[in-house]
Amino acid sequence: MLRMYARTRDRARAFIAPHLLRLTVGHPLSRPFSTRVSDMELPIGYDNFRAVLDNNLDFVDKSLFIKEVLDDRTTQAAVITRPRRFGKTLNLSMLHHFLAAEVQGQPTATLFNRLKIARLGPDYMQHQGRYPVVFMTFKDVRDSKYEAAYYSLKNLAAEVFAEHRYLLESPRLYDEDKEFFQGVLKQKSDETALKNSIKNLTRYLYLHHGVRPWLLIDEYDTPLQSAFTHQYFDPMVEVMRGFLGSVLKTNPYLHRSVITGILRVAKESLFSGVNNLRVYSLLQTRYGEHFGFTEEEVIEILRQSDLAEHLDEVREWYNGYQAGSFVVYNPWSIANYVGNKGRLDAYWVNTSDNQLIKNLLIRSSAEVKDQFEQLLQEQPIEKFIDEHTAFGDLREGEATIWSLLFMSGYLKVKEQHQTEQDLKCKLDIPNYEVRRLYRQIIEQWLSNGHGIDWYQNFLNDLLSGNIEQFKSGLTYIMEQTVSVHDTARDPEAFYHGLMIGLTASLYKNKNYELRSNRESGYGRYDYLIFSKDSKHPTILLEFKKVDSTRLKDPSKAADRLKVEAQDALLQIDQRKYVSEALQRGKDNVLKVGLAFSGKQFDIQYEWLKKPTLKPKL
Repeated sequence: MLRMYARTRDRARAFIAPHLLRLTVGHPLSRPFSTRVSDMELPIGYDNFRAVLDNNLDFVDKSLFIKEVLDDRTTQAAVITRPRRFGKTLNLSMLHHFLAAEVQGQPTATLFNRLKIARLGPDYMQHQGRYPVVFMTFKDVRDSKYEAAYYSLKNLAAEVFAEHRYLLESPRLYDEDKEFFQGVLKQKSDETALKNSIKNLTRYLYLHHGVRPWLLIDEYDTPLQSAFTHQYFDPMVEVMRGFLGSVLKTNPYLHRSVITGILRVAKESLFSGVNNLRVYSLLQTRYGEHFGFTEEEVIEILRQSDLAEHLDEVREWYNGYQAGSFVVYNPWSIANYVGNKGRLDAYWVNTSDNQLIKNLLIRSSAEVKDQFEQLLQEQPIEKFIDEHTAFGDLREGEATIWSLLFMSGYLKVKEQHQTEQDLKCKLDIPNYEVRRLYRQIIEQWLSNGHGIDWYQNFLNDLLSGNIEQFKSGLTYIMEQTVSVHDTARDPEAFYHGLMIGLTASLYKNKNYELRSNRESGYGRYDYLIFSKDSKHPTILLEFKKVDSTRLKDPSKAADRLKVEAQDALLQIDQRKYVSEALQRGKDNVLKVGLAFSGKQFDIQYEWLKKPTLKPKL
């Protein structure tokens, strides 16, 4: 076996804790090592292992991830899916530095001497620096048009080949190999050559070194997510199938491959014919503790940061992700929390997925809205989760949405059991941060660029009983934010979902309790905002829909809406929907009838007055 590295001096200088390290570079410009708790700095936004060392940052030792990869010998290609910013790229970079003797011209020989992997002895350390490695990330292939994405792939191939430019001087490569190499470097390859480029590179590396290389691929699903969003999915799948499939399928020159991403792309659409491919998602225990921070690691981080007394609130905000048998914290949020001296905030933000949440709340069926409302009220739901979901399935039905929300980190699996049909899981919102993220997305959508203050004022108009002002705000939302297509398929479900969205910020509010479709009196009311504060009213809403297409005179739609809204108020009285509020000692009730037809609506309301009690004799 060819050993490519030259030994350099040990970079590791000190320990902070068994799994918290600060490794310094040792050059004159690196700042002195300090063990003061207030001096702790976790890497934020770093995706290169050596950069963490070069910047003298504290980091959680995840080097036993390397052990699990090496132990997983029966899997030639491991696909590890995790939510964004859960340490996938940094772990893959660490693996790259472990396997390769040099990365970007710098030796790696002593980078791991003080890490957990080194304590396991020669059985594992014999692999350090032993292999040529092809490392590639698709993070920048996110173009809005196929032509631009195709160019990005050619540019990526050129960058990967440039890292191994020394092969052009190798006496073990044929002239035609070097000619092909030059074509990729100069981005003159046709589509067939592009599809075979990485496979050919593994052959060149094997010929030169006499050792089969590893292939490490990061964010493999990013090009497909972008292609799906911008509607060029089919041609992108075709070129990616060739680009990745050729190097992974029956490639005698490839040792093994580790691939990371957020979503699992169906094998049939991308990895068809690839044998020994295994996917490790959040549903599997393997690799579970290496992506995200464990409870033990977070306790130590907080101790070192002088924040140990805040553990309970940190648990509530950032814990709760289930990875097989492991429960982990969001590492991005923990690093930002410590970096901001213990300020709690929703650090984990993914604006690219906001449209999915909007569609779930606004365009889905009444059943989905009811289930989402359950989640907001901390009531888990049971759903079938399909790990084999393809992007095309998103067009087929609503069941796929739950799988996508889970894989993206917006839901967690509390329990799972296999049925004859599929894997059935109990789903819940992971923590307060994600719950707040849902709320922020809803508020930003409804305010439509006017800011959160506008939304809060709008909501306060409803909660204080200022219905005329609330009506003005709702008119703006219907005219400027809502599409007529949102209301067309199931109007009643749309308005029900809209109310869930409007009041999302009240979930877990100590002063309010939200209930919908509950029995009260002689029937089921539509929506109840129960106020626990005597200064604010309880609000009972009943919805009615008007099919304007059946009106003999469309100009009379406004009159019809008013009549229906009044009928909604009458229904509240006739069926005694206020019974629940009265039984719970609440007599300050605002009854609201809301009738709608497409983007048009009418509101009628009246206050319930408590009857005058006769004086006791």
